[in-house]
Amino acid sequence: MTPRRMEELIAIYRDGLLKDTVPFWIKHGVDRKCGGFATYVDADGSRVSWDKAIWIQGRFTWLLARLYNEVEQRKEWLDLSRHGLEFILKHAFDADGRCFYSVTRDGRPLRKRRYLFSEQFIIIALAEYARATGDEKIRQKAIDLYRRMIMYYRTPGLLPPKLIPATRQMKGHAMPMILLATTQILRQVDDHPLYKEVVDQSIHEVLHHFVQRDRKVLLENVAPDGKPMYDLPDGRIVNPGHAIETAWFLMEEGRVRGDRKLIAEAAQVMEWSLEIGWDKKFGGILYYVDIDGKPAEPYEHDMKLWWPHNEAIYATLLAWHLTGEAKHLAWHKRVHDWTYAHFPDKKNGEWFGYLHRDGTVSTPIKGNMWKGPFHLPRMQLNCWKLLERVRAEKAGSGSRGRKIEP
Repeated sequence: MTPRRMEELIAIYRDGLLKDTVPFWIKHGVDRKCGGFATYVDADGSRVSWDKAIWIQGRFTWLLARLYNEVEQRKEWLDLSRHGLEFILKHAFDADGRCFYSVTRDGRPLRKRRYLFSEQFIIIALAEYARATGDEKIRQKAIDLYRRMIMYYRTPGLLPPKLIPATRQMKGHAMPMILLATTQILRQVDDHPLYKEVVDQSIHEVLHHFVQRDRKVLLENVAPDGKPMYDLPDGRIVNPGHAIETAWFLMEEGRVRGDRKLIAEAAQVMEWSLEIGWDKKFGGILYYVDIDGKPAEPYEHDMKLWWPHNEAIYATLLAWHLTGEAKHLAWHKRVHDWTYAHFPDKKNGEWFGYLHRDGTVSTPIKGNMWKGPFHLPRMQLNCWKLLERVRAEKAGSGSRGRKIEP
């Protein structure tokens, strides 16, 4: 990567984050009347619904604290993170200590799901806020919720199964993947042997159960013992964006541990996932792919969603940085260029989230119960800061053994 291109990309990611994405969501997503964040908005930020997804409360609260910790100790960001946290502590929890999935504007519960995703994003919000403030009570709440979540996850019968176990058993890639990311954030404010145990187990499950090396895929679903279930549509499905996101979590863990083998394995998974997911006709990353070429069961299989492209932009940049291999930089350019040509809303700011296969906008909505201020700003922040580190390394001590310019 040339110095000029590096400076261009730093500006794109930094300015996109600080001058577009974050201002859009602070203007349109903060509920000043009832607390928390109402991110279900149309293209121009006008309200579509006041209902609130709890995991988005956690995600936006985390982001604001993360900006405070990593970019600038700006009072507005910390105040708004506290604003989100207060709503979470007041309205997110059921009597059993678990979290709701969605609530009304004023915090009355609407829905609770069997999944543990709401809990995970509340954990990272609590942990990041505790890191910003040194608040011991909040830190302990993060630890307590994490351990409660692990108890539910590991204790058979506490959570209702997706399928009737006597007929069929199957496990999904999502939990080991998100456990890895959640634990990586929580251990920044706490030190306990449990975290290494969970991370090690998550890495093992991903690489030895969900990754099928003979097929060069990371599957979304396998049997409980890790055996593939290719006779089922659910057993053949790949979500390329999900696999790519997992790959960069693994690469980050490899970087922390100084484990080059883990980095190489994760980069390989990323590459396989890009190859299987890239739409050779229109460009962009398909949402779901059946590995046998049969019709993918999810109706949205051939759509292009914002978040897989966000994850791929950072994953490819990180893979290049950690390995020095030019092929990862080539993938980064391909994904970056297609993504920035199709998703940004040049009129209203922020990004469209849902495109048809040919790259045209499917719905102009900017936020809903799934899309909010998380994947996009996290990518922008991570890419900006990574490129600044690369620039500093190049200026200070060369490439430190990495191939900086392919």
